[in-house]
Amino acid sequence: MDKIVYVLLGLTSVAGLGVIIWRAWTLRWGSVVPARLAAAVAVCRTDEDLKNLRQLCEAQPSSLGRLLRVADAHRDWPKADTEAAVETAARHEVVKLEQGLVVLEVIVGIAPLLGLVGTIFGMMTVFGDIGQTGLTNINDASKLAQGISLILRTTLIGLLISIPSLVAWSYFSKKVEVLAVEMETLCAEFIRRQSAEKK
Repeated sequence: MDKIVYVLLGLTSVAGLGVIIWRAWTLRWGSVVPARLAAAVAVCRTDEDLKNLRQLCEAQPSSLGRLLRVADAHRDWPKADTEAAVETAARHEVVKLEQGLVVLEVIVGIAPLLGLVGTIFGMMTVFGDIGQTGLTNINDASKLAQGISLILRTTLIGLLISIPSLVAWSYFSKKVEVLAVEMETLCAEFIRRQSAEKK
């Protein structure tokens, strides 16, 4: 049973590390909100600027680029309808950005519990052996202490897996929130300027 717990803890740690590396790579600021694209939105006033912005959206696929393309495709719609279309697309983009975070959330919960299961099972085994043989000398007490020390390792390992996962989950969740606000601001600015141009 203890081997199974160690295997599960090992798999949990590998899964957590994999998700952390994957999310760290995909949630880079430059891949979600490219600086050149944000700068192009800030100066987008003429038809030539709009053409340049479209080319950048094609050349640099990103969450912001996809949202700007939706806003551009609905430029002829009333402003409220364009904003609604962009908001719908933005929800899809945020869901994509949050991929994998639920895995970290689950790991935060189950890693300490797996460690606790290992500890409880180990304690049951050790005290079961004592119940059969009893403590007759100091050597037996020393073996008991060593056994308990080994047993508590699963709890420690569970916590060592859970804590970094919790930190990563909190960091990535906040980063997605910040990225979403930045994209919302840039898209709102683009829609406002295009609406003003139509008037």
